[in-house]
Amino acid sequence: MSLNFTEIEAKWQKKWDESKAFKAEDNSQKPKYYALDMFPYPSGSGLHIGHMASYTPGDIISRYKRVNGFNVLHPMGYDAFGLPAEQYAIQTGIHPALTTRKAIESFRKTLQSFGFSFDWSREISTCEPEYYKWTQFIFLKLYERGLAYQKEVPVNWCPALKTVLANDEVIDGKSERGGHPVIRVPMKQWMLKITDYAERLLNDLDKLDWPERTKEGQRNWIGKSEGARVTFKVDGHGDSFEVFTTRPDTLFGVTFMVMAPEHPLVKKIASSAQAKAVEEYIFATSKKSEVDRKATTEKTGVFTGAHAVHPITGEKIQIWIADYVLMDYGTGAIMAVPGHDARDFEFATKFQIQIKRVLEGGDTLPFEGEGTLINSDFLNGLSQKDAIKQMLSHLEAKKLGVREVQYKLRDWLFSRQRYWGEPFPIVQFADGSRGVPVNELPVILPEVADYEPADTGEAPLARNTDWVRYISADGKEGRRETDTMPGAAGSSWYFLRYIDPHNSEAPFSPEAEKYWMPVDLYVGGPEHTVGHLLYSRFWMKVLFDCGLVTHDEPFKKLAHQGMILGPDGEKMSKSRGNVISPEDIAKTHGADAMRTFISFMGPVDKDKPWAPTGIDGVKRFLDRVSRLVVNDEGQYVATKDALTEDIQKLVHKTIKKVTDDIESMGFNTAISAMMILVNELYKTECRSELALKPLVQILAPFAPHLAEELWEKMGGEGLCSLAPWPKYDSNLVADDTVTMGVQVNGKMRGTIEIALTASEQEAVAAALAVSTISSVLAGKNPDKVIYKAGRILNLIVK
Repeated sequence: MSLNFTEIEAKWQKKWDESKAFKAEDNSQKPKYYALDMFPYPSGSGLHIGHMASYTPGDIISRYKRVNGFNVLHPMGYDAFGLPAEQYAIQTGIHPALTTRKAIESFRKTLQSFGFSFDWSREISTCEPEYYKWTQFIFLKLYERGLAYQKEVPVNWCPALKTVLANDEVIDGKSERGGHPVIRVPMKQWMLKITDYAERLLNDLDKLDWPERTKEGQRNWIGKSEGARVTFKVDGHGDSFEVFTTRPDTLFGVTFMVMAPEHPLVKKIASSAQAKAVEEYIFATSKKSEVDRKATTEKTGVFTGAHAVHPITGEKIQIWIADYVLMDYGTGAIMAVPGHDARDFEFATKFQIQIKRVLEGGDTLPFEGEGTLINSDFLNGLSQKDAIKQMLSHLEAKKLGVREVQYKLRDWLFSRQRYWGEPFPIVQFADGSRGVPVNELPVILPEVADYEPADTGEAPLARNTDWVRYISADGKEGRRETDTMPGAAGSSWYFLRYIDPHNSEAPFSPEAEKYWMPVDLYVGGPEHTVGHLLYSRFWMKVLFDCGLVTHDEPFKKLAHQGMILGPDGEKMSKSRGNVISPEDIAKTHGADAMRTFISFMGPVDKDKPWAPTGIDGVKRFLDRVSRLVVNDEGQYVATKDALTEDIQKLVHKTIKKVTDDIESMGFNTAISAMMILVNELYKTECRSELALKPLVQILAPFAPHLAEELWEKMGGEGLCSLAPWPKYDSNLVADDTVTMGVQVNGKMRGTIEIALTASEQEAVAAALAVSTISSVLAGKNPDKVIYKAGRILNLIVK
């Protein structure tokens, strides 16, 4: 190749930076387009090829929208609070701020070297006080509205990390980071009432242009259920407890009850004979994570020795405890109908508990389908739907239960017993907790002697006694909250800070929010479905209710990028030795080749194995484009010759194809179309600028450095990255001929290739020349012809 990609890439990155080519304008008459990538955690290991796969689609769209007359906001920042930097600090004693800052500098350099058109004037980092001041401000809004509260709850405690983890941070009973065992223990924690927004979070999914699997993932996580809350009394005690059921029609089939081991009544109602067994089972359960308890296949449990009284029949029913029932789901107790529930059937079979049939249907139990009610007193003979209505009315009339809607969604566990996070803007006084005045924000993260949490769960901040002690303006002494917020705090609103990142008086201005929001395109991984993507929607709705934003959904369109697998087809990992370094690819092939190859590998949302020969092929394609403009000696060879009719049509068809494909994010087929055009230009020895200029422009979103260089050599005006997108002529993209099916008496008999403007006489003549059609007609002329040019030809014979 005559053009040195290393020199070209450095040259144009410098020019883009100096000219602030990609700076978004706040006061523009242009239509806005906000393209956002999920920002990275700045780890010491640097950016990997997966980051490149994530950021390339958004950059292609941003570059395309920019040259189509949009005022594009395409920012980048860093999700900088979190465990890795803290763990490194514990091992080395180096402050997390230092390692994070160093990682950010490395990330920025790498991102700039690949030509991503970010507006670097809006760069943010969630660990900077100028940023987390406003994270604390938003937390105070949640607190003021009663959406942030403290409560002792069973939590996922990781002894190795010495911190609490949210449910989405635990995978197969182990911490997402590090893979350490996680157990359940009771602990006082800050919680956010995301459950108050369950219905809105569920309903508003319908108005989002998101992948259906992601919306369904959130629907399942929220888990709306309609049913009844039924009260059961404990025999021989003055106590009662409640269960929630979506199948109140099966109440006559209840043969035992199951409580979560943590249920507050368990120890109180356990008989003396069963007390020891109950205590031992509770202790064993505390060693299991919530995920393990939900995933377990073998049913275990212990009889408490106590009985419940059936609210309708008055029968005495055994009360058991089992770890598959969770205290923070529903009421912490269930009614078991083993005849019509597989889980209950398995439990009843194992512990030899009675099984009743109350629904007709199925040869064996458990029968979980719909059926007519039997053995159910006043419900006998009713369908499931009618029986549910009848039972709900009966329960309410007798004051034995109420209709209720429940959700699987739990309140968001929002505190962490670690150092590297946002301090809570909360002070504990003798008479309760209080938020600090807004004029005292930010509550700065102080220095501590060491970063490791205590085995007891006490956070590192507790050891800075001077910082912990607080004196209010009215002279009251209090104690600062020493837990910190989770990493998801800063990322739950960062998209709003980008729109006004230097505002010191507010998190963002109303004018900026009204103009820029919502995000038009958000690109990131599907693994954030029930974490970040749900939390961001929740915070946006709270801010909407506070009157701080004019939209209640943050992301209009969401796209997931597929994973880049190793050359062996496996997930990339150092242990497998199949990791591909972006920096290595940049040295051997260049940033443009890597960007183009990532786009060419396949559909954006599909996983794709890295193919070394594939990127070689893409680099050869870019070299061929280059040699259409300059020869191997670097001499300019493009001409101003007129185009042949065929090449002119192909150029316009390629412009249309690439335009349509970028709009639909079908990048791989857009590149295929450009490859076809390049092949034809070589075949016809066409080097005319009339073909090359539009080719370079439509290639620019994929290979921006090469495009800029060739654009300059051809005398293009200004930057190619800002030159208006080429328009295609609709007359030139229409096909002259069409393949049409020919019917005889309504039955397909063959096809013809014919001009779109062909007359009926010409179409019939072409059809009669086709052997399969003429043989059916057997020498007869059609008695009637139904013909619509380019669409229908039906020959009718009697």
